Amino acid sequence: MLKDITIGQYYPGKSLIHRMDPRMKIVITFAYIIMLFVAKNAWSFLVGIGFLVIAYAISGVPWKMALKGLKPIIPIVIFTTILNMFFIDGDPLWQWGFIKITDRGISMAIMMAIRIFCLIAGTSLLTYTTSPIVLTDGLERLMSPLKKIKVPVHELAMMMTIALRFIPTLIEETDKIMNAQKARGADLESGKLLQRVKALIPVLIPLFVSAFRRADELALAMECRCYRGGEGRTRLKQLKLHSRDIVSAIFVAVCIGGIIALNYFFPSLF
Repeated sequence: MLKDITIGQYYPGKSLIHRMDPRMKIVITFAYIIMLFVAKNAWSFLVGIGFLVIAYAISGVPWKMALKGLKPIIPIVIFTTILNMFFIDGDPLWQWGFIKITDRGISMAIMMAIRIFCLIAGTSLLTYTTSPIVLTDGLERLMSPLKKIKVPVHELAMMMTIALRFIPTLIEETDKIMNAQKARGADLESGKLLQRVKALIPVLIPLFVSAFRRADELALAMECRCYRGGEGRTRLKQLKLHSRDIVSAIFVAVCIGGIIALNYFFPSLF
């Protein structure tokens, strides 16, 4: 399961999406999240799914990698689906005692499942197609107006990007520690819930030690390179918006407008 987590990983490439301005990719990612929450019926969700399929096709990111990243959230999707199916009021389709399944509950369960899958796949595409350094520059430039109120924009962007960058590293470290503990006879997968939680203590302690050691080594490496934050810092590559960025923004705006129109003309579908 740990190997299936792909959040924070970068997939190198030279596609149109890889070459887009990171600021525009961040804005489009937020716009896509809004798009999914604005969608209220089957047709509008098809627009959101179609947008995601087109984006992955253009990016060149393998579908196998995208689907692999969705595996860890399947238990969350199942849990939310059950909650919506049994606890949303509506016209009952099946009932046994106080337990009932309603038509509105089923529709809400389907909508939530699609929304969660699309949210994870859409936001993951940002890290798949943007290197940590470029992502840091994009975040910093987007948040630069906050400098006027003394917000440490560069430091915030750096921390967010480092956190994303080290997610795959910590997952790999966790997998190694678990395999090492299993080789020593630790039982991490059987027993009751409380026993399994206690069995994770030999995994969590080395993981925290390793994480703090990596953080200390990273801080030392940055100090040795005379890193002093964003003050007076220059960049080799300057961010510039190109025609592909403008066209992408227009396409997203059209999709959002189409979803709003579909919600208005087909309010009862799904």
